[in-house]
Amino acid sequence: MGHAQEIIEVGEDLSVLATRLATKQQDERRFLLGICGAPGVGKSTLAARLVSLLGETAVAVPMDGFHIATTALPTPQHVKRRGAIDTFDVGGYLALLTRLRGDTDTLVYAPGFDRRIDEPIAGMIPVSPDATVVITEGNYLLSEEPQWREIRGLLDETWFLDLDPALRLSRLVARHTKFGKSPEAASAMALGSDEDNARVIARARDSADVIIQFA
Repeated sequence: MGHAQEIIEVGEDLSVLATRLATKQQDERRFLLGICGAPGVGKSTLAARLVSLLGETAVAVPMDGFHIATTALPTPQHVKRRGAIDTFDVGGYLALLTRLRGDTDTLVYAPGFDRRIDEPIAGMIPVSPDATVVITEGNYLLSEEPQWREIRGLLDETWFLDLDPALRLSRLVARHTKFGKSPEAASAMALGSDEDNARVIARARDSADVIIQFA
C-alpha cells in the first residue's frame, strides 16, 4: 500500500522542479534528492539539467558510479545481466550517501560512470562543502532489499520518473547503439535484461514521494 504522493507533470520546461529544489535548499541542512526510475527513462538527463538550472550549489552523484567493474563480477552470468541489483556495490553507495549526509565541511570525491568504456571511475565527481543540493539518481533507490532499504532514510525526498514505455524503449536502444552495440544487440539488451530490471524497479513506484510524469 503506497503513501500519499504528489504528481507533477513536466515538459521541456523544468522550472517548476528547479524552483522546488531551490526552495528546499534554503534550509541550512544539505538536501539530498533521489531520482529513481527504469533504464532509459531519463534520470541522468534530468539530474544534469537540474544541476545546470540550480548552478554551483547543486551536484549530481549517480548510483551508476557503484557498478561493480566487469572484471570483478563473480560469474559470466553476472556479466550478462550487468545492471541488475546484485551487480552494484550497495555498501559503497551507502557509505558515500552517509558521508554526504553528515560531512558538509570537506571536499568529497564521488565515483562516476563513463558510458564510453562502460565502467565506473573513482573520484570523478567533486562534491564541495558549498553543494547544498545533492541529486543522486539510479534504478534501485527505493528497493526494499537488505541494505538497499537503508538508502531511503538518507534521502530527503525521492522522485519516480514516468515515461511512455515505447519512448523509453526507443531511447534505450538508441543509447546502447550510440555507445557501440549493434542495433540487434542493443534491442536484445533493451528487451532482455533492461526490461527485467524495469519490472523490478516498477514495484517500488508507490513508495516515492513524488511521481514526475513527462508530457
